[in-house]
Parts: sequence; C-alpha cells; structure tokens
Amino acid sequence: MGGPQSGSRGRRYRDFLTRSPLIFAPFHLPGPDMTLVSIPANPVPDDVVSGIINTSHGAELRFARWAPPAARKGTVCVFTGRAEPIEKYFETVRDLRDRGFAVAMIDFRGQGHSSRRLRDPRKGYVRHFSDFEVDVETFVQQVVLPDCPPPHFALAHSMGGAVLLRVAHAGKRWFDRMVLTAPMIDLPGRTTSLPIRLLLRVMRLAGQGGRYVPGGSDALIGSDNFINNPFTSDPVRYARNAAIFEEDPTLGIASPTVAWADTAFSAMHTFRGTNYPLKIRQPILMLAASNDTIVSTSAIEEFAYHLRAGSHLVIAGAKHEILQEQDRYRSQFWAAFDAFVPGTPLFA
Repeated sequence: MGGPQSGSRGRRYRDFLTRSPLIFAPFHLPGPDMTLVSIPANPVPDDVVSGIINTSHGAELRFARWAPPAARKGTVCVFTGRAEPIEKYFETVRDLRDRGFAVAMIDFRGQGHSSRRLRDPRKGYVRHFSDFEVDVETFVQQVVLPDCPPPHFALAHSMGGAVLLRVAHAGKRWFDRMVLTAPMIDLPGRTTSLPIRLLLRVMRLAGQGGRYVPGGSDALIGSDNFINNPFTSDPVRYARNAAIFEEDPTLGIASPTVAWADTAFSAMHTFRGTNYPLKIRQPILMLAASNDTIVSTSAIEEFAYHLRAGSHLVIAGAKHEILQEQDRYRSQFWAAFDAFVPGTPLFA
C-alpha cells in the first residue's frame, strides 16, 4: 500500500491533499461520486443501480441497490462501519442475493464517495452523531421505500450498528428485524472514560474539532500491514480490501477527528443507561467477536441482555470485522442470520 498512486483517481486524491485541512468546505467539495470501484479481486455484483441522494441539509450520499433474484421478495439494507465504503461489502451483497434478497446500501456522510465536510478528505468528521440518523432516513425515504421490495431488514456493522440502535430507540420501524455485527456500544477498557470525554470536549470547544484525535494520523484505515491488524484474521480478504483503497484512495479515511470522537463518545455514553435498551422494541440479533479489540464485546453482551426482543451470539476466535473474517467464522454468522431473518433458505 505504500507504492505510488497512479491514474486519475490518484491525481484527484493528491489534489485533495493540497487543500488546507482545517477549513470547512461546502458539502459538494470534494464532490461525491456515484461510480462503484471494481477490481478483479472484487468486481461489482451484477444488476446494480447507483446514484446520489441529498439530505435536507445538503449532504450528498452515494447509494447502490441490487434487485432480488426472480420470484423472491424482501430487501436487506446494509449499513457499514466507520471508514468502510460500499465496495467493501460486495461479497456480502452476493451472499445476500444468493439468499434471495434485494440489497441496498449507502456510504455514510464523510466516507466512501459521499460528500465530506472538511477540505482534508482523509479526516473522519461529523458534527453530530444524529447526522448519521438523517442519512438513514434520507436513504429509506428516497431509495428503500420507493424502489426496494418489502419486507425490509437491516444488517449493520460497528458504527452502523450504533446508528441503527439509535434509530430503533427513536421508534422508527422501517425494518422488520435488525442484525448487528460488533455494534459500537462501547470501546474496550477505559477508552471512553470521563477524563477522556472531557478532554475531547475541551479540545472541541477550543476550536480543534477538525484536528485528528491525539495519537491519530493521516494513514488510511485498512491500509496497514496485515500482521497484527485488529480487523480480521483472514489475509486474503484483508488484502482484497486493501486493494480497493489502493485502486481508489479517495474511498478511504484516516483517524477520527476530535469532533467525530466527541459526538461518538457521547452517543456511546447514552447506551450505558439501563433503561436505554428496555425502550427498544425492535427484534434485534447482535453478533460479537471474542477477539475484538475495536469495540467492547462485554458491553454488547450486557446491552443485549436488557433488550426486550433481542438476542446475541459471541463468535469465538473472530476479530472485529466478522463479515470480513475467515469462512469458519463467517459460516457461524450466516447460520445465525438464516435462523433469525425470515425469507432465507432456512425459511423457504
């Protein structure tokens, strides 16, 4: 991943980096791109429609949707984690379509080929975590409800899982059932402790919200060496995902900004309330990874225990990105998915 960039995408990315990193730009700079990036190891699944939708506040979101196989009904909406573009889930799209589902996805604002708020496009930034909920609602209203066959289900990973929990807590019932992999309910250890939250808040109030978090860097997430990576134990899938960013670095982002961390930590803090999961009436299946060092597996288990209509499973040996893991771990995920979501072959 350290080699020279080539082609128009590489030139476009170098142009991005010449701009001041801390000056705010309109949502259209840099512009969103509806194009799906295809490489030999990760081709775009057939029968895709992609495009751009606009939120009420001007954010532009890239979406993609795939029709279901003939004579089958139902749509699974896939919501990615932080720093993950649509392209990273092409294999998952094929797995879902093999099960008879239509699939629909978006890039959350600030990542993938959706619009970004800062002139330095590598900086993962959002003003309020609720902005991601606006992205979901815009996607549902403009893509899912008009163009995707019901019933609708959600499959969300990490940050996307946290967003979907907030959607469910707000009483939005767009999805019959939700499956969440390694949802970002809390981080391991004392990462989100009060002193750290106060530090981030002070830095943000001091006008440093657009800076990387302390210790952060501009290295693209997922572009490091496979050895000791915290995401997956599967070297082939890790290399495939790294190749996506090598083909188009503009898909990736680097470390979080102070503003992203501040608002994300506040969102995670609300999950700690005992009554929070009790107010969610959505049927939810959570899958955690025993070797997860990105999010807290124990927090997922505790949260799921208090859900009125929820259950959870810990996949022993898996790292954070369960859907990017070895087949022996992915097969456990799909067995749980098939048992939980009506319309899969198990229910056919």
